[in-house]
Amino acid sequence: MNYKVGMVSLGCPKNQMDAELMLARIKNAGFELIADSGLADVVVINTCGFIEDAKKESIEQIIEFGKLKEEGRIKRIIVTGCMAERYRDEIVKELPECDAVLGLGANGDIVEALKSVIDGERVVRFPEKACWSLDGERLQTTPEYFAYIRVGDGCDNCCTYCAIPEIRGRLRSRRMETIVDEAHKLVESGVKELVLVAQDTTLYGVDLYGNHALPELLERLCEIDGLRWIRLLYCYPEHIIDRLLEVIATRDKMVKYMDIPIQHVSGSILSAMNRQGNRKMLAEKTRKIRKAVPGIILRTTVMTGFPGEGQAEFDELCDFIKEMEFERLGCFAFSPEEGTAAAVMPNQVDDREKQRRRDIVMQEQSRISDEFNRSQIGKTFEVLVESYDRYAGCWFGRSAADAPDIDGKVFFSCPSGRVKPGDMVKVNITDSMDWDLIGECCN
Repeated sequence: MNYKVGMVSLGCPKNQMDAELMLARIKNAGFELIADSGLADVVVINTCGFIEDAKKESIEQIIEFGKLKEEGRIKRIIVTGCMAERYRDEIVKELPECDAVLGLGANGDIVEALKSVIDGERVVRFPEKACWSLDGERLQTTPEYFAYIRVGDGCDNCCTYCAIPEIRGRLRSRRMETIVDEAHKLVESGVKELVLVAQDTTLYGVDLYGNHALPELLERLCEIDGLRWIRLLYCYPEHIIDRLLEVIATRDKMVKYMDIPIQHVSGSILSAMNRQGNRKMLAEKTRKIRKAVPGIILRTTVMTGFPGEGQAEFDELCDFIKEMEFERLGCFAFSPEEGTAAAVMPNQVDDREKQRRRDIVMQEQSRISDEFNRSQIGKTFEVLVESYDRYAGCWFGRSAADAPDIDGKVFFSCPSGRVKPGDMVKVNITDSMDWDLIGECCN
């Protein structure tokens, strides 16, 4: 029997990279991959276990496919990913519908696990995380014109609220030659934008080469013919060095965009988070980045309701957001994760208060974003075309100011109609709406 295999991958782009590596192995082993997992014989659920909402989503997916299994519509369920690694015993004991539970180190055993569960065996494997290679053939799951590329995995920062070091282990950078080779292959297949990811992208190479090697890696990637955009996500502010800013500022293929998750600005809160800095340092760093890279779009992430955050600390965060006017900002309410130091800290903040503070931050950010978008009216931007919205009757895509999946879109009309997904077109901005821009193609 030719078994059909479907995969549901949840969570961040780093998890998606694991999924793409596993999918390539599954395909090369002769299994038929199917996009609609509800029609598959075997479903691989690549879980996320970072925060409570992600865990709930992962569990819901397992239960939903468990019902399909009971109905006889699918035959086997394999669970992989961060939640499998983190809650191995609980999943094995409490979710018997799972035919296999694989830790991160067992991702390379996915084909063997598939064959075993098809034969009726239950598979539980949790080898060392480092057993899973970050390199190898991958099956791209993003649209053909853009791809994530993982420069490393794991994290040495050990923030007190974060379980990633426990789940993913210590920092493991990939060899520069391997990354560049993978980038060449992606561009040859039609990729125009590469989005670099890791738990902390700015620490790339410190473990392998003894120095911050990201600037050198970017310079080598900029030499690839046919590549148009290179974007950086997850850059910790304390690790942003002058050489990195110089490369972003001077290389045409580097989009003037940087994601710098600051989490907070109160010195006492940052110290409790085991993060560096304070409001003054973060303000100076932000101004330095803007001066070094004129016109750069800055995205950040902040957290409300961390233990010990009183009104004064929250007001300091809000004042900083108003002062810095980040073009892009996301806010999350603190989630007390099991096994982390922050989960058992005194002075926990009430859940309702966390959410109330989050809403205040996002309301202020909505105002800032609205003002920024209105300031873009009359300008012309290069836009990477994504698709056609038949309900709105127009095309949409992203400018260099917009990262995939997390930022807004540029909706535009095209009188000539001669565009397709993956094209790069010039769009004159005529209006704004919420988080998005509206314009007209002027190619």
